[in-house]
Amino acid sequence: MLVLSYIVLILYSFAILLIFFYGLAQFNLLINYLKSKKQIDNSEKFNFTNPTEIPFVTIQLPIFNEKYVVERLLTTIAKLDYPKEKLEIQVLDDSIDDSIFETKAIIDDLHKSGLDIKHITRTNRIGFKAGALKEGLVTAKGEFIAIFDADFVPQKDWLFQTIPYFKDKKIGVVQTRWGHLNRDYSILTKIQAFALDAHFTLEQVGRNSQLHFINFNGTAGVWRKECIIDAGNWESDTLTEDLDLSYRAQLKNWKFKYLENVETPAELPAIISAARSQQFRWNKGGAENFRKMNWRVITSKSIPLKTKIHGILHLLNSSMFLMIFAMAILSIPVLFIKNRYGHLVILFDILIFFVITSLLFFISYWVTFKNIQGGGFKNFLKYIGLFFTFYAIAMGFSFHNTIAVLEGLLGKKSEFIRTPKFNIESLKDKWKDNIYISKKVSKNTIIEGLLVLYSLFGLYSGYKFNDFALYPFHLMLLFGFGYVFIKSITDTK
Repeated sequence: MLVLSYIVLILYSFAILLIFFYGLAQFNLLINYLKSKKQIDNSEKFNFTNPTEIPFVTIQLPIFNEKYVVERLLTTIAKLDYPKEKLEIQVLDDSIDDSIFETKAIIDDLHKSGLDIKHITRTNRIGFKAGALKEGLVTAKGEFIAIFDADFVPQKDWLFQTIPYFKDKKIGVVQTRWGHLNRDYSILTKIQAFALDAHFTLEQVGRNSQLHFINFNGTAGVWRKECIIDAGNWESDTLTEDLDLSYRAQLKNWKFKYLENVETPAELPAIISAARSQQFRWNKGGAENFRKMNWRVITSKSIPLKTKIHGILHLLNSSMFLMIFAMAILSIPVLFIKNRYGHLVILFDILIFFVITSLLFFISYWVTFKNIQGGGFKNFLKYIGLFFTFYAIAMGFSFHNTIAVLEGLLGKKSEFIRTPKFNIESLKDKWKDNIYISKKVSKNTIIEGLLVLYSLFGLYSGYKFNDFALYPFHLMLLFGFGYVFIKSITDTK
């Protein structure tokens, strides 16, 4: 029994320490982020007042069954301010429902207006989004390839804000920051916006400012066509083809340019089944890319050591959910071990590292929150509530995302499941009639219900032993698993 106790403690400690090192890396990114604010951007830029410097651009719009948002997407893209003779639009339509006819009708109307827009369809979905992008690239006329998912609505001057940076021939990608059309729709959209804002400020700027690996985010960015080809083109052996190609390009010494000040609005998943789908794909894809790319990063002779460390931790992002879930499951046995073997009490000081990690995240995310939402005492109070809500719900997703991570690390393949789009921007908009919503309750939801009971047992155990060190953690687990479980049931009705 003592041996088993040591095994539990070792695994528990390992999970906490790995989360702690990840927290240190995030704090280092915060330092980088703050330093970047003092840097002056002297990037070369095309002079667009000279027509000969305006390059040809192809916009790719990969879509699949986007009945509710395709009209908004195409109307927005058609309004982009750019010389028509230097612009081509490819609608890469893999749809298998009647939306394909609606899309064709809209495209025909836009084509009549003089826009160079093509409706490209395939007889199969080989390679899913990556396959569609790769096939479109064969006939793309543009030197630069801008990509937008169906739920994005770029500003009219978007191309004029991004394309000029390609004057520097070493730049392979220009990525912009995502905005959120429906940020305040619900608790779910608020915490998604909160997490994405941290990624698109703290992480992207913190990495890019020090020339560490960053990733093209799949949309709202532009690729140099030459860079795509040189890096090996789009590949579909992971669920995050954007992260994969990003690393392959940077390993070939292409530079990425991240524009924090260029915001590209988009719609967040408004119901939990859609968020589940997106989270599963992102986290499994992240794990698949760690498996695929980690050795290439480690053995690269052109990458500095610090960049390699940040790169590996970046690829391990999704694996933090595995560590959180391991900590959640082991925390209750740890309580019993602590109260049975008094001589092991000193080992439980390891928990302080999780407290420190939480503090590091709290400080880092406040800086990014303040940068977008504004400072002041009132906003700080709002931030405190939002931070702990985010922290708890992230824990609530830990089981679901752990399954995704394990599948990715173990090499289990699965289809690219699109995130349903709703065209929801206010509480007045209805989503329950959306034909793309799955009405089935995930089998994982049953386990999440059991994890609610498990968290309650953790609280009871702490009370029984008069040991409240883990009470805040178990309370957040209870709220997080409870939220995910209840929303997963009610959103299907």
